Amino acid sequence: MVLQAPAQRQQPSVTWTHLPDDFVLPNDPGENIQQPALAAALTDALSAGDRLQSQILIASNFGLVATVEQKTVVKAPDWFYVPQVLAISPETIRRSYTPSLEGDPVAVVIEFLSETDAGEYSIRPTYPYGKFYFFEQILKVPTYVIFDPLSLSLEVRCLQAGTYVLQAPNPEGRYWIPEIELFLGLWQGTRVGMTIHWLRWWDEAGQLLLWSSEQAEQERQRADQEHQRAETAIAALETERHQTAALAAKLKELGIDPAAL
Repeated sequence: MVLQAPAQRQQPSVTWTHLPDDFVLPNDPGENIQQPALAAALTDALSAGDRLQSQILIASNFGLVATVEQKTVVKAPDWFYVPQVLAISPETIRRSYTPSLEGDPVAVVIEFLSETDAGEYSIRPTYPYGKFYFFEQILKVPTYVIFDPLSLSLEVRCLQAGTYVLQAPNPEGRYWIPEIELFLGLWQGTRVGMTIHWLRWWDEAGQLLLWSSEQAEQERQRADQEHQRAETAIAALETERHQTAALAAKLKELGIDPAAL
């Protein structure tokens, strides 16, 4: 799908500066309805699994900034994860993220391909730079994931000696993402009215991280079961009360005082 950048290529000069206030960020619409849903599902499972803290930055279609050969370069991946960023004031709206300057380097990038993305995920080593080259040689993102929802192709690359190396899945078809300490894989099912193959997280024990909607459904089912058990117990007590009353009436018919027993 994507070629590796030649190892012998001279490294670009990269510096970290804030995005200029007058820089116009790209505002391209999503290629299809699946991409925002896929990104939201990844974040939702981490949040529902209590794996997000305030210092973590997760964003979708959000500008990552680097100054390369004195030119500002911004790429907006479909989903990315930064383990720790510097705090900003509550009234400040973060419009981009510059690694090293504003916090940790970007740890994980995930992209969802569309029919028009083939050229964008290139190794182009000159301005404005291909995305593959940008994440490998400029940002040096440790884990780079590319998912093609059409062909259901999932590729996970880890940075080794400055070059992305394609990883092999485990027997279940999942990939270990060390920066998040979770497995990533495909799962078919329904969410927000869409029945497709989703990217999902599993923990080290192989337990699927549930979405918030799935957790809510589990709680609803658990509450229903508790309600049913309570109704069964009440019915059993009512049956026992009726049986006791019937026995007392029968004893009285026989001239026996139930209280004397």
